[in-house]
Amino acid sequence: MRFMMLVKASQESEAGVMPSGGLVAAMGEFNETMAKAGVLLAGEGLHPSSKGARVTYTGRKRLVTDGPFAETKELLAGFWMIQVKSRAEAIEWASRIPFSEGEVVEIRPVFETEDFPAEVMPPEEKAREETLRAALEKKARPQNSLPAEIAPP
Repeated sequence: MRFMMLVKASQESEAGVMPSGGLVAAMGEFNETMAKAGVLLAGEGLHPSSKGARVTYTGRKRLVTDGPFAETKELLAGFWMIQVKSRAEAIEWASRIPFSEGEVVEIRPVFETEDFPAEVMPPEEKAREETLRAALEKKARPQNSLPAEIAPP
């Protein structure tokens, strides 16, 4: 099962305050631990919303709104994509993130093709989606792309 661990923004992250060197080192160790365990698929921090934009769809029209965006508590500062056996395991990994008091991480399962009934996603559409995902994964993770010391067993 794939899960996204979504890091909620804070006033500091929205102000562009960089994390401390200690936190960066701790996060690097955490990421290496997940990579060694073979659960880390991706993970990135995000720039503040002031550097972003939103696109709103209304019929054929597209309205672009430049950041920053008002509700910090509704914004994201980063994410991890992990692959684990269960929701409980995802929660276990999230509980190990070296964050300070008050930080929030939301855990959400990612839809898999088998989650869709045949009337929504017919078998040929599922096959097409799985072929695309496999090609993207192969492109994103070439063989031996991780150093031997952090490659999963």
